[in-house]
Amino acid sequence: MRVARESDAPAVGLVQATVWREAYAGVVPDEVVEAFEPPAFTRAWRTSLANPPAGAHRLLVACAGEQVVGFAAVGPSQDPDASPLTGELTAMGVHPHARRAGHGSRLLNAAVDTLRGAGADTLHAWVLATDEQTRAFFTRAGLAPDSAFRDRVVSPDGRTAREVRLVAAIGDTEQSTDNEQPTDTEQPSDTEQPSDTEQPGHSQP
Repeated sequence: MRVARESDAPAVGLVQATVWREAYAGVVPDEVVEAFEPPAFTRAWRTSLANPPAGAHRLLVACAGEQVVGFAAVGPSQDPDASPLTGELTAMGVHPHARRAGHGSRLLNAAVDTLRGAGADTLHAWVLATDEQTRAFFTRAGLAPDSAFRDRVVSPDGRTAREVRLVAAIGDTEQSTDNEQPTDTEQPSDTEQPSDTEQPGHSQP
């Protein structure tokens, strides 16, 4: 587990495209799924890593040997009701071939540690309302729904997907997810986009 380097952008882009295609097949229109291509994600990550946004934005990667097999992106929450001390897990993914090895749990722990180190006392994460598997992962890790939801536009013709928000207090308590296993789906973030269409979702282990 380490902080990503600019040279990691192609590997992160490949993981994200693979996971996003799997997660959203049958959930969003085919043309949206087809836009989840590694080069598009790679360009977005390379730009972000070369010129990091202001604030506590970090991209973390999980490795099997030297190979990047997973990632987690964190930053200040953009939710309108969030306090200045609220951090957000904006994207998270583990390659299908590297799952069930604890990478998802380690990424989540590292994300919490990173946000806590930056002064955050609350964690937000958004998941598809229909994704019970990912919600269960986060619930086991200590997050809980707070009744907030949003409908995000996921296609050029205006179709939407509902997301629900999960939250956890992380100020002085230890976030324990070492025994949790990563799930098999991922969702795209709203900051790393392969196209001009707003994509649904934030994070899934």
